[in-house]
Amino acid sequence: MTGETTVRPAVRIHGRSAQRKALRALLDGLPTRCGRLLLTGEPGLGRTTLLQWAARSFRAGPVLHLDPAPGPDDATVTAGQLLDTLRAAAGESPLLVCVDDAHLWNDPARTALVLAAEHLSGAGRVGLLLSAAADRAVAPDFARLPVVRLDPLAPQRAAALLDDMTDGAAAPVVREQLLAEAEGNPALLAALVRRLSPAELRGHRPLPGPLADAHALAEAAGGAPTGPNAHARDLLLTVAAAVRASDGPDVDAGLVRAALRRLRPAPERGTHPEPLPAQLALAGDRLRFHSPLVRRTVYATAAPDPRRAVHRALADALESGGHRLPELLHRSWSLSGPAPAPAQAERLAAVAADGAVPASHLLRATAYARAAELTADGAGRAERYTAAAGQALLAGRPEQARPLVVAARRHSAPAAVRGRAELVRGLVELRDGPVGDAHQSLLLAASLLAADAPADAATAAMAAADAAWAAGDLPACLATLAPAPPPGAAAPDHGPPGPYEREESHERQGRTAPHPVAAVSDHRAGMRALLEGRLDRAGAPLGQVVARGRTEHRPEPLLRSAAAALLLGDVDAARGAGARALAAARQLGAEVLEPRALEYLAYAELRAGRHPQARAHAEEGLRAALRSGQRNTAAHHRAVLALAASIEEEPDVVAGHVAAALDTARRHGLAQAVTLAQWAAARADLGRGRAFDAADRLGLLVLPGPGRGHFAVWRLAVPCFVEAAVLAGREEDAREALTDLAGWAAFGADPQAAAQLARCRALLAPPESADELYRRALARHDEAGGDFERARTALLYGKWLRRRRRPREARGRLGTALAGFECCGAGVWAAQARDELRALGATAHVVRAGTPTRLSRLTPQQLRIARHVAEGATNREVALTLAVSTRTVDYHLRKVFAALGVRSRLELARVVGQAEQAGEARRPAGHQEKTGAQP
Repeated sequence: MTGETTVRPAVRIHGRSAQRKALRALLDGLPTRCGRLLLTGEPGLGRTTLLQWAARSFRAGPVLHLDPAPGPDDATVTAGQLLDTLRAAAGESPLLVCVDDAHLWNDPARTALVLAAEHLSGAGRVGLLLSAAADRAVAPDFARLPVVRLDPLAPQRAAALLDDMTDGAAAPVVREQLLAEAEGNPALLAALVRRLSPAELRGHRPLPGPLADAHALAEAAGGAPTGPNAHARDLLLTVAAAVRASDGPDVDAGLVRAALRRLRPAPERGTHPEPLPAQLALAGDRLRFHSPLVRRTVYATAAPDPRRAVHRALADALESGGHRLPELLHRSWSLSGPAPAPAQAERLAAVAADGAVPASHLLRATAYARAAELTADGAGRAERYTAAAGQALLAGRPEQARPLVVAARRHSAPAAVRGRAELVRGLVELRDGPVGDAHQSLLLAASLLAADAPADAATAAMAAADAAWAAGDLPACLATLAPAPPPGAAAPDHGPPGPYEREESHERQGRTAPHPVAAVSDHRAGMRALLEGRLDRAGAPLGQVVARGRTEHRPEPLLRSAAAALLLGDVDAARGAGARALAAARQLGAEVLEPRALEYLAYAELRAGRHPQARAHAEEGLRAALRSGQRNTAAHHRAVLALAASIEEEPDVVAGHVAAALDTARRHGLAQAVTLAQWAAARADLGRGRAFDAADRLGLLVLPGPGRGHFAVWRLAVPCFVEAAVLAGREEDAREALTDLAGWAAFGADPQAAAQLARCRALLAPPESADELYRRALARHDEAGGDFERARTALLYGKWLRRRRRPREARGRLGTALAGFECCGAGVWAAQARDELRALGATAHVVRAGTPTRLSRLTPQQLRIARHVAEGATNREVALTLAVSTRTVDYHLRKVFAALGVRSRLELARVVGQAEQAGEARRPAGHQEKTGAQP
């Protein structure tokens, strides 16, 4: 008999910050006004927990719980009576009324309750907080209430909840399966954990199957759903069964009706149309359950015989329509007993592999998995589970791919089958797990596949290099990119398909289209030469990869072409290949590849200095990555968004993206994403005039030491560090970093590097040399392009000219900088240029004017000093930032205090902050440069 694990109550609410914010707004407003709110979500998502949290949090007056729900004897209650009851309970204090499971109230009582809520505005300071299950249509009475909706927990939040429940005792593979089965439902997750013994939870014993059984599902759903009559029960079960072989959560209503006719003849059903059960919704010709949990529970709690009968009826209905794969699936589920059925398994696998049969990756995964269950021999099972996992990965469902790989690895199989299982597992981890684990799995896959499937082995090796690259492990990356075996052991030009692409003729193995081994070899050789610093040897093979991309139509080779172009600094080629890869992935329905294509597009736009376009691609890529369960790719997109936002006046946005990127990147070992995110945070500091903070952050990334950033990215941050270090008085550190920048510029892979190098040398040069270096930098910018980088150099040159008392020249450079910044949306840098122009006495048409305010009493220099001090800078830091003496800052700061009538730095910060929030002053935010190349 299975033991039971003690589930520790969660110590905190996970992933409900938006809902708690809405509840807090209701509670905070009750002392002065009335309010009403409906909290809704499917069973098990925590409506009751949030209701209790709100009740505990309300301290302004009494809390009235209306429970249990009124019964038939309460049908005569009126809104006025209920309103009087609420007034009496409130007395002189605000009152919070909580009604849990309000959907269970009878119709008259529910109507009275809602009418009372609508009259609360005249009833005093009363708040009404209702909760209602979303496993049925919202009652018309409730439709008029403001709604706060609960969705399933995001994977990260669900994982944190699981760790809270188990004190982190679950083995990694068990943890993955629990999270996949729970689908973000906290109550179901708790029920699944309770079902396991401590040995099962720790992975010492196999998990029971199915993990989410009828008892656990019914416990989470609050019981087994049922209909009022036999027809309703048949309808619920038929829809639940039909969804199992559907591409989405809904099914064709005509198919359901055809199956019901076979299941129960018309005379038995009666002559009048039956009403739709409350658990179902009809939209057009599609039927679905309001709640996925209720759908699963209906199916799991049904008796075996009715379940098999429904599948048989669905198979018969589909057979006449020519829907071969769904028909075979339903036919297989209609079999009695768990015994293998080799003939049925063979038919299922064959149709799943047939590219001429229209079906999604997810449906093919379901078919392969069912074929594996019906297969007698272990090796055949392993191969079909592996094929199912590959299709689940292509469908963007890593949570389904993981347990399928685990199932495949339970059976002994040939090296090639085990290698493909490790390949799929490694690719899952590469996109949604620790990249160190992915690297090891992919190396193992390459070794297992080398003899029988060398093309797949090459794919595994390149993916292992991608994992080492993401981890920032240069030695591992170089070792993985070592020369391939000699030609005698090489594969033909088109070997077995790799797991990235899709080609219909190769669907039999549950994998995707092949790509030429030559392309993989070229990319491998070019990357290795580049990482070894041998640009002369890297250019030719990487150029071949880029050239092949111009005639390709498949997404995976196009992605490799975009990556190679980024490595060579050919931004236009990278953007073109990325755009074509995105179009090809969408045309093939390969959603799993879309986030990666958008990532390359975002990087290309950043390196070209087109920040708004980079932001648009990254926003779309983030949505696609989260939709397909690719948290690692999502972290990269968040880092790009932080980089894009850092040139705008959005410090809070930058901080949010940085925190989100680092949360995943640090847990999964994504050194490249960590470096990009930290770089974005540092540049935001620099843009806001916080040179010391920026220098401290960037110094960790670019100076030698254990904390140095990703090997392919840290050099790109050097220009930013040099500027911050010079402002912070760290010239020696800046000169040390300049040596590395000079080597990078000579390398030639970054078209902006030469101009940036000249700019940095100008910052460190004596006055007699700086002028020429700034001019040289601007000339190089003209050759390389990029409005933002050119504007940054013009700004620094203009500042230098102003301090050398050359106002006419300075005004021209600063005006050019301002125009460039405004052109590319770099608001924070535009603000710096305006400040410099104000200091020169520029006219109003040059500098954006504002309404006269308290801050308008200050001179331009005083305003700049006030802003820096309000942000926490010391007098010394302000002096270094503005290139003036500390005594000058002291003098102006005394004038600022007198002009504004403030007596402390804290009070000054409050005055400046209030002015900026009211739009009375411009607030610097952050800045942006290009990002690094991505393999």
